This record gives sequence, structure tokens and C-alpha cells, in this order.
Amino acid sequence: MIKTLKRIIKQDKERFAIPKGVQQVIPIRAIWPDGIFFVGNKFSKSYRFEDMNYAVASREDKEAMFLAYCELLNSLDSGATTKITIHNRRLNRLDVEDTLLIPHRQDGLDGYREEYNQMLLDKAMGANGTFQEKYITVSVVKRNVEDARQYFARIGSELMAHFSRLGSACVELDATDRLRMLHDFFRIGEEADYHFDLSATMRKGHDFKDYISPDTFEFERDYFRMGRYFGRVVFLREYASYIKDSMVAELCDLNRNLLLSLDVIPIPTDEAVREVENRLLGVETNITNWQRRQNNNNNFSAVVPYDMEQQRKESKEFLDDLTTRDQRMMFGLLTMVHIAESKEQLDNDTEALLTTARKHLCQLAPLTFQQMDGLNTVLPYGLRKVHALRTLTTESTAVFIPFRAQEVIHPGGMYYGQNVISKNMIMANRKQLLNGNSFILGVSGSGKSFTAKREIVNLVLAGDDDVILIDPEREYSALVEALGGETVHISATSPNHINAMDINRQYGDGANPIILKSEFVLSLCEQLMGGYPLGAKEKSLIDRCTAKVYRTYLQSNFKGDPPTLQHFHAELLKQSEPEAQDIALAIELFTSGSLNTFAKPTNVNVYNRLICYDILDLGKQLLPIGMLVVLDSILNRITQNRAKGKNTFIIIDEIYLLFQHEYSANFLFTLWKRVRKYGAFCTGITQNVDDLLQSHTARTMLANSEFIVMLNQASTDRMELAELLNISDLQLSYITNVDAGNGLMKVGSSLVPFTDKFPRNTKLYRLMTTKPGEG
Repeated sequence: MIKTLKRIIKQDKERFAIPKGVQQVIPIRAIWPDGIFFVGNKFSKSYRFEDMNYAVASREDKEAMFLAYCELLNSLDSGATTKITIHNRRLNRLDVEDTLLIPHRQDGLDGYREEYNQMLLDKAMGANGTFQEKYITVSVVKRNVEDARQYFARIGSELMAHFSRLGSACVELDATDRLRMLHDFFRIGEEADYHFDLSATMRKGHDFKDYISPDTFEFERDYFRMGRYFGRVVFLREYASYIKDSMVAELCDLNRNLLLSLDVIPIPTDEAVREVENRLLGVETNITNWQRRQNNNNNFSAVVPYDMEQQRKESKEFLDDLTTRDQRMMFGLLTMVHIAESKEQLDNDTEALLTTARKHLCQLAPLTFQQMDGLNTVLPYGLRKVHALRTLTTESTAVFIPFRAQEVIHPGGMYYGQNVISKNMIMANRKQLLNGNSFILGVSGSGKSFTAKREIVNLVLAGDDDVILIDPEREYSALVEALGGETVHISATSPNHINAMDINRQYGDGANPIILKSEFVLSLCEQLMGGYPLGAKEKSLIDRCTAKVYRTYLQSNFKGDPPTLQHFHAELLKQSEPEAQDIALAIELFTSGSLNTFAKPTNVNVYNRLICYDILDLGKQLLPIGMLVVLDSILNRITQNRAKGKNTFIIIDEIYLLFQHEYSANFLFTLWKRVRKYGAFCTGITQNVDDLLQSHTARTMLANSEFIVMLNQASTDRMELAELLNISDLQLSYITNVDAGNGLMKVGSSLVPFTDKFPRNTKLYRLMTTKPGEG
């Protein structure tokens, strides 16, 4: 027998003691706060790792992930046993209500909150209602906990490095996290009640097992009872010669609380090669003896029997794998436990699992009179009590790949739809990303405005963040009004005015605000004077006049009314230089002429939580200036909010309009780069992706946005996006000829296919829809 395997089996042996209480079924002998458990004769530690988008990856990407996972398995230490666990957890309704639902505020919007909460509950408890967590547990025999701690520190950093190379992430679990997982399994329905404090438990002299163990345990011949639930442990008895990589995902598709564990014992290559050479020698000896017997019977043309030939071929292949194909010998054991509410349901679920395994030409079998040992094997303690090991190579172990679909469930996240593959809700928090900037892209009618409106509704109903909209198509007025917001109609004839010279103390981001404002006035004048570049003299004059008109306002410590463009025009006329008169004449139309809407004091409430700037009626002449003034007004608001510690969400519909004018494009680009440090998040909405990507500025902005919602795309746009964001052909199918509200979402480094079906018989739907006849 292989020396390493012999040693590990010897280490795994324990004296059997009949458990006299429920707590004694749990084989943990001691725990430490950093997550090290002493189980049996071993120390163990668990790590949680993130899922990856394996199911929707292209063939090339799948191969790359598979080979990277093989590398991870090859790196496992041969002195230890590694357990890879997938935990399917049913969502608890009470837990969901606590974390997901929006509390009422008695502000006149609770009717909308009621509708939104009902939609969230239906989505959470509907299609799948299960959540998957994935763990890797390493167990090793060491003399004391200090040696074990040093060992796990080394192993942990290696695992984290390998998982990050895979595109996943791995974090170590402390004692509270590990006990939470066991508590969630043993005490189904009480997940929300978990509040374990190790130091308080030690101070009171309580046993941690009292806190996590179920009320009762009864082990029968081929199933067990745990409180009011029934469970059964099955193991993989027969392996097919060829197994598809989707088998583990299909086994875990069952909509129940279940755990699937794969124990892996890696063998050092020198021992493995020696073992396989001995086996091959044995096979060759058997064939030689068989041929000698045939020759003695004068049967010189006998063909070697098929089974012997097969043994020889397989042994040679195995030896080649070990010596030339960079693989290791491993011993594997696949066990699984599933929980049901009744014995009938349990039997039906077991049959479903057995059928799934048979479909892959494998055979699962329930453990007989070994249910307790099986349970202790499948749970991520780090033990292996079932002796049904199978010899595998690295690649045949990697076939049980635990990755399937990336989930986006951020703490404090907002609802953005459902994951098409796992059917779970996508709860993203843009504040957690490297930058929270976002784009919503899609052809006309694909659901862009609806996506933006749903986000606005969520922001207004659930939080205290400010929301500012730029609406060039008058699509948002009804929603803004219903949510108690302010719509600012801007045009040459509108009674609403925004002062282009508005300024506040925080405007300069800690520096002199006049410097930043002077830059803005220069851009504005250049735009007002027909868009041709200003000379050095003109720039000096504009800078001088800007400083002068603000002097009194700054001296009064930002009290009173800020100056307007009319004051600026008057200051220009006071200058003796002829260039000043030229500038004054050029901007007269916009200061005291018929287009002077931005040269008067601000007379609208720009301090509402929800503001919509309606720019539909801005004429061709006023549009470039209007966009600059609105963006500057937004920058004013962001800097004020930053000083208050508030976040600001800016949503710009038909953003391509802003890129048609050089100054607004450059201002927007600067804003896009700087808003993150101001605690603000920009969202651009457009259907003309191709047009957008013609602008180098816009292309850079799109590449630097961490949150992109792609709905149905035109064919030219698809190719551009695939190249820019590295989207596979399979992923592209989710944005090709799909219904409204379906698409692909880029959240950080994750690409998640999503669907969003909002209930139509609600007041919110009627406010958000832009379909003719549905409003």
C-alpha cells in the first residue's frame, strides 16, 4: 500500500464511542478564535471561496479555468487532506425580510415601498430560493496548535494566490464563521438568530456545541432525523470512465438544503510512480504467464484477453499522466447529504439524485448503518470517516469542478434583477466597487429607461442619497413628481433660472474655489463666442473679471447672493482693453439679450433630494451652454453633499448628446474621473453605443466604469462591446435578440446574465414604463 495513504488512514482512525447526547455527535474537540478546530486527531481550518462564471464561459475560457483549477489541485499538500464543500442553503423568509425589505418612513411614499417590498419578497422566495456557498477545508496532524497555525498561514496564502489567479477570491473563516455554517445546517429556519460570541460563551462556561447542535438526532439504517427534519448521506460508489464537468452543478441543482463534499488526498509523485510501475509490472507478469500457458497448450496464435489488454493500456496511460503530463495521483471520495421535511420528500429527493448520477453513468448509493460517520465526513469539519476512496488523477479530480455561476450579492446592495443561471437575486452595491460609475446600454425599447427608473425608485425609497437627473426627452417627470422630487424645466422662455455663476465654499475641493470657477467661465465664454479658441489676452481678461465679480461675495464669507453673468458682463465693460469690449459684445445675447436664462439668480429649489433637469426645450443655441451650466450646478451640489457626508447619484439620459459638444464632453470626462472622491456615482444611458465609442473620451469613460448594464444590442454595438469588455460568444447570446429587461451585467470583474420582470399590476410599473399605452 502507498505509504502516504497508509499514514493518513492510520491518522484517521479513532476509538469509537457511542454518543450519549446530541452534542457528542459533533466531533469537534476544541476550537480557537482564529478558526482552527481540533477534530479527531487533526487540526483543521476552512476557507470560503467565490464562484466563477464557468457555465456561461466560452470553450477556451472553460479550458483555461479547468487547467488553472488543476494547478490549484496540484498545489495541495500531500501531508494533509483537503475537503472541497458546496453548501446549498434555503433562504429563510424572516432572514430575507430583515435584510432585504425597505422599512416604512411615514413620508407619503410607503404605498410604493409596500409594492416594492412585495416584489422583492416574491423574487427572493420564488424561482430558486437557495443560496450556494463554497468552502475548502484543510486538515493536518500536528503536535500542537502553534505548529498548525504556522502551517495554515503558509497554506492559506498559497490558496488565496491560486484562487486569485483563477479569477475567484478566497477568505479564511474564523471560529464564528465556521460555527455559523454548522448552525445554519443543524438549525434550519433559525439562521437569523445566530449571534455567537466566543468570549461571552467561555466566560459563562457554556459549551459552544449547545449553541449549534439540533434538538434531537436519530440515526436509522439509511437515513437520520435531525429535529423535525429528515436527512440522508449518499456517496459516489461507481465512477464512469468519462464524467462531464456539469455533474456537480446538476447534483447541487436540487432546491433543498444540501452539502456536497469532495475529499482529496494527494499522493507524492515518487510514491505514485512506484505504485503504478509495480501495478504495471503485475499486469505484464499476468499477461506473460497467460501466454506461457497458451504456448504450453500449443495455442501460439492466442490473442491476449481484452481485460488484460485494457489493464495494461490504462496502467501505461496512468504512468504517462504522472511522468510526462504533469499530473498527480489523488484519492477522492464524494459524499453528499440532503435534508427534507418528510420521509416521502427525502426518498423522492434521493431518487432524483440517483437518477442525475445515473445520467452521467455514475452510481450514488446511500450509506447503510454509517449515516453518522457519513454526516461527519460530509460536513466541513475536516474528517473522513467513510472508507470508499477512489484512485484519480489531477484532471479526473478537477472534473468535479465546484464553479458554476458568479453571484452578485453585496451587503447593503440594491436589486438589479435575477441571475439567469442560478435564478438568485442580483444585489449590487455600487459603493463597494473600485468606482461606482455606470452605463446602461441598449437599443430603443430594450428597457434602458425602466432600468434607470427602478434604480431611482430604490435609491429614493431605501436610502438618504441624493439623486440628480438630466432628462433630454421628458421621460422622468411623472416619476420624479410622484416621488416628491423637483423637476426643473430649462429653456429660453422658461420662468426657471439657474445662475451660471453659482458657487459655494466647497467648490474648489479644498483649493481656492475661484480657480476652478475661472476655468468654467473660460469654457463658457469660449462656447458663447462661437466655440473658437480664445487668445492669451482674452483669457487674462476673463480671469481678471471673474476674480473681481466674486471679490465681494468671498469677502462676505459666501453670504448674500452670488454674482451673475450680468455682473460679469458689466465688469468686462469697465475694462479699458478693446478685447474686453469684444468679449462683452459677443456674450451680450446670453447676458442681457433674449437668451439670458442663465444670467439671472437661481429661482428653483436645487436642494431637493431628487432633482430632474428637463432640457428638452433648450434650443440649438442654448444647448451647449445649458449643458455646461447644468453640469456645473451638479458639481456644486456634489461638493456640498461631500461636506455633509452624503452620496450623490447622477443619471444622464441620452448621454451621447453631451459628447457632441467638446466642452460638455471634456467637463463630463473630468467629472467622471473625479466624482468618486466626492462620494458621487455617475450613470450614462444611451442606445448609440457605436456613436459613443467613436469618441475617445467616451470610450475611456466606458472602459473605466465598473458597473455596466447591457440590454439588447444591435449587431455592430455587440462586436464593439465584446472587444472592449472581453465578452465570450456564449455571453453575447444574452444580449442578442432578447426581450426587454434581459441582458448582461458587468459588476466589477464579474459578467452576469440577468433578467428583470417587474410586476405589471403595480402603481410603480405604470410610473416607470415608457411603452405607449402602458403608462
